[in-house]
Order: sequence, then structure tokens, then C-alpha cells
Amino acid sequence: MKKKSVVMLATIMSMSFVMGACSKENSVATPSAASTAAASSSSSVPKAQTFKFLDYSNPSWPYDANWKVWGYLTEKTGVKLDIQLPPGNLLEDALSITVASGDMPDLMWTQTKATADKFGQQGALVNILDYVKDMPNLKAWMEKYPTEAQNVLSSNGKMYVFPNQGLGESNRRTWMYREDVFKKLGLAAPTNWDELYETLKKLKTAYPDSYPLTFRNGLRYLYDFGAGFNVPAEVEKRKASVFFDSASKDWKYAPIQNEYKTMLTYLNKFYKESLIPKDFLTIDTKMWQDIVSTNRAFVTLDYMGRIDFYNSALRKDNPQFTMNYMAPPAGWAGGPRKTAFTAVTEEGFMVSSKSTKIKDVMKYMDFFYSEEGKKLVSWGKEGDTASGNSFTTKYADIADLRKKTGLSTDGAYTWFDFNAHISVSSPELQAAYKEAPKYDGEKNSTLAFTLEEQQILDTKGDSLNANRDENFSKFIMGSRNFSEWDKFVEEQKKLGYEEIVNIYRNADKRAKAAVKK
Repeated sequence: MKKKSVVMLATIMSMSFVMGACSKENSVATPSAASTAAASSSSSVPKAQTFKFLDYSNPSWPYDANWKVWGYLTEKTGVKLDIQLPPGNLLEDALSITVASGDMPDLMWTQTKATADKFGQQGALVNILDYVKDMPNLKAWMEKYPTEAQNVLSSNGKMYVFPNQGLGESNRRTWMYREDVFKKLGLAAPTNWDELYETLKKLKTAYPDSYPLTFRNGLRYLYDFGAGFNVPAEVEKRKASVFFDSASKDWKYAPIQNEYKTMLTYLNKFYKESLIPKDFLTIDTKMWQDIVSTNRAFVTLDYMGRIDFYNSALRKDNPQFTMNYMAPPAGWAGGPRKTAFTAVTEEGFMVSSKSTKIKDVMKYMDFFYSEEGKKLVSWGKEGDTASGNSFTTKYADIADLRKKTGLSTDGAYTWFDFNAHISVSSPELQAAYKEAPKYDGEKNSTLAFTLEEQQILDTKGDSLNANRDENFSKFIMGSRNFSEWDKFVEEQKKLGYEEIVNIYRNADKRAKAAVKK
């Protein structure tokens, strides 16, 4: 990030905060009286506006045009959203096609900052900082949350996606287990992976048709498993498996580390003994839910909110059913008991540079950063869904709330009060939210890449990831022997993992240099 970009952001926000401040919310200076006064009232939004919006429909709470939240937002802002959904819920693919066509809606939702950076630097998105002077609520918000504002900046110092704060905690993933079954069999929650293996074998003996450890989405959760082996790196289609190692204070490529090999060795053993499903690569959300809900899985790893998701639904027929939080097992005896830090979100609104309503869109978005907007998107309408900081209607869990109201669904929030989520959680889930942070792994820095770096990550990075995923699958299923591990490492080297790691190093150096300036 160039020095002038840092100065520009500070000037626009009319205050002297350091771009690299890592202070937490409770240690940030209170916004100035002038800024607070400006932000206290909602932005003046032209009435009867309609914005086209490319959104996302989550399979667990599918989009509903009749959700209360859309009516609430229209009532307060005068804006109606003409919502378009991507075919097959493949949002990032739909964004690529939409941007390439040049026929973009006014607003678009993204699930990754990298997508916003790429399209923004290509000229497809508006630089939000150009309009902050006319957005008093956002301006005050950035003064209050400088770190969150910095985290969404692109490598050129511009902001192509609106910052998002408060709902990241709902993305916390964790280990869970069937506490009732464990008690019935006299089993203790495992503290390391050797104990996990022995526990899964006992569960398999008691329930021969089960796959005691079950997870969904193929290799995705290797990120979470890896934290216990000190190799917390994401394994997703568009994510490089690079992480910052605090011990060596350097960026590393996880798949070639010996600790990763150890983890894959365990999973291979689990696979051979049917302790995980034979079709684990193709298990989607519905299949996973079916397995867990029919006494065929007793340990899993997923979003923490799934504790209530299962308990609320399944206790109707089985009052003893108890899915509960499980502290993460260490990769080896005495090793780190960590869960990958996932209590973050990169999701947010982007504004098309082709829109003819940019100024009106910005006024609409500014409402989300007012206290009034925050309360509305978190709790809903006073007297309808909300009464102060509580809900007027009893919802079974947060999924039930989302399905019935649309609150906290994609495209319906930016600044969020997480107390709204906690208020509809069971005592078990509330206790889990208090306990889980004790086992948090380190939070990787949010890096911004140049267009050239993104091009390499999208091309060479995709080839590297495809080879990674293919071989991880082979090692787990036994079609490739671990005696060929060194050969696999060499293959990854030839595909350019060192160049990918250097991109992360350079982006990190660039961000740190900007902070010093």
C-alpha cells in the first residue's frame, strides 16, 4: 500500500488514527462529538428507489422475497431491492460472469475480499472511499473501528467492499460430539488424536453401521483439523494453503510440512477402518445432516450454531439427544489444542462502477452504519420482532430466526449486534461461545494483493491447489502411498508453491511498511 493511500484514508475519515492500529473495540477512542452527531441521524435516502442486487441464497435458510427484513429496510430507507440469485448458488462464478458481461446490477454481494480486490482493480467496482465525505455514519464507524476499515482496503489503498463487523463470530467452527452417546458408553472426550482414534473405534464397535467422525464438503475442514497440528491453512478452491507461522515469524506452505503428513496419516487410518465415510469427498450439507441425525455420526466439526440446529430438531423425538461443544484434540500428546480461527467474515456489499445510481446507493448503504441501522438488521422492527434488546417471539434457534425473518442473512446486514444471535441460543450454545475462544488458533493477517499477484494466485495457484487436493484425497484413501510423500512435495515445488508463498510475504511486507509510514 502506498503512503499516499494511507494519508488519503486518514484525511477522508477526518481523524488521526494509525492505519495499522490493532486495538480492540473497547480500546478505540470514542468518535468526535461532531462525527457522532452527524452519524446519529439516518442518511437522507430518496424515496421509491429500486436497486438491482446480486445476492446469495444459503441452503440452510433459502432466500425468501417475503422476509420481514426486506420490508423493514424499505420502510426505513425507501429502497427496494430487486434481488437476483446465482444459478446453483455459485455466487463467485456468477460474479465473474456478470462482471465479464459488463451488465452488472447496482449492488453485488461477495463472500471473499479477494474477489472485491480483483474486480475493483479491474475497474468494475466503485472505490467507496471516494464517497465517504457524504456518508456520515460510515465515516464515524471507520473512526470507531479502524482495524476493520483497514482490513478491507485493497493493495492500492482503495476500498471496494463495505466493511463488515459483528457477525463474524457466527462463522466460528468447532468440534462437536454426541454427549449423550458418550455418556451412555462411558467415553471421555479425546484430548489428542491418538485418543480420538481409540474413541472412534469404540463408537464403531457399538454402532457398526456408523461413521463415527463425519464432516462435509470434502477437504474443506482440513483447515480446522490442521490447527491441532500447527498447520492451520485453508483448503478451498480459491484459497492458497499458506499460513503465518508465529514461531519462525514467516509465511509457510502447509501441505508440504511434516505435521500435515502426520494429520493425513491419521485420516488414512480412519478411512481404512471406516471411521469416516468412504464417500467423504462428496458428502454435502444434506447428506451430512442425515448421517448426524440418524445415529451414524458422533463426532463432527462445523459451525458452532449447529449445536442448536441439531438439538432443537431432534429432541422432539429423542429428548436425550445432545450435541455439544468438544474442546479440540491436539495432534499429538501434549501438543497444541487449537481450533482454526474462523470467527471472521469477508462477506459484504460491492457497488458496480456501471451503476447510474451510485450516490443513491451510497446513501442507502450509509444507513447500515448508523445505530438505528445496526439495531434494525440485528433485532428487526421494534414492536414487531423486537422489544428493546430482546425478541418478542420465541425462535427455536438462530436458523429458525433466519428462516422466518431474514435477519442476519446475506445481503441484509453490515454492522451487526451479535447479542441478537446469543439471545436465541440455548444455554449449551451460549456456554460454547464462552469456552471456544480459549482454544483459538492464531488469526492470519488480512492481506491485499495486487492485480498481478491475484492473476498468479488465480492461475498458478489453481493448478497448485488442484494437485494438492488430488493428492490429499489419494493419500487419505490409500491410492497413493506415503512413501511417495517426498515426490509429492517435489511436484508441488515444480508447480510453484514457493512463488505463492513469496506473494504472501511481499503482501505482508507491503502492509507493514504502510503502517510504519
